[in-house]
Amino acid sequence: QVQLVESGGGSVQAGGSLRLSCAASGYDYRRIRMTWFRQAPGKEREGVASISPAWGKTTYADSVKARFTISRDSAKNTMYLQMNSLKPEDTGMYYCAADLLSGTWSGGTYKHWGQGTQVTVSS
Repeated sequence: QVQLVESGGGSVQAGGSLRLSCAASGYDYRRIRMTWFRQAPGKEREGVASISPAWGKTTYADSVKARFTISRDSAKNTMYLQMNSLKPEDTGMYYCAADLLSGTWSGGTYKHWGQGTQVTVSS
């Protein structure tokens, strides 16, 4: 059974940092694309950052470039999102997704989703 479990969310002031984790079980995640998404109340879901299988090429939304870093730990089968210089507009529920079935990394269809972890940034 494939499972994705996010953790690490919380409340911080603007300018602060958080590190999100997505623990994967049930498959070798190095063989598939994994992506972080977020969704703020009343807004559409947004692709934040993605890491490709094999070589681990990273891709970011323009809104988080130079502030967020996506990475993975093969030994722990875990993906991370290091978020620095957080802004109030980064507030939202953050989800990890795995195994892109079709489409682009930020708008396509993923096979597996986690339950989400809340990030709240106050000004």
